[in-house]
Amino acid sequence: MRQLLFRLIGILEVAGGLYGLAAKLGQLLRFGSFHVSIEALLALAAYAFVLVAGVLLLENSERGVRFSRWAQLLQLPLIATPVFSYAMHCGGFLNVYAVLHMPLRPGLDWHFGSEGFVLALAGPAASRVGINLLALLSWLALRLR
Repeated sequence: MRQLLFRLIGILEVAGGLYGLAAKLGQLLRFGSFHVSIEALLALAAYAFVLVAGVLLLENSERGVRFSRWAQLLQLPLIATPVFSYAMHCGGFLNVYAVLHMPLRPGLDWHFGSEGFVLALAGPAASRVGINLLALLSWLALRLR
């Protein structure tokens, strides 16, 4: 069971990492503004890390398990406030969040076969915070011995 979970996590990391690298490399090559280029470079580094973690995990390496734990922690938070926004996912997400606007509204959002990276010093008017349950469950599975 452990091997099956690790393989599934590794496949999602490799696929999401490759997809993210391709998307952000295209964005970087369009020569946008300085802020867009910095965000694209940070995303490239994050996706490359996730890709390497997935490959090492598929090779059944102990270092791959450790790197994959960190890769899942990178994908865990969902923060979207008017001051700061951060979210990342590789391969898929299952986000549970709360819109911090009166009245407080919970929400659930999911998608598989995708990538996403948001890092900004700005965000939506209605703040929302949450976690990626898929990343949390993957992180917990990687803790299995």
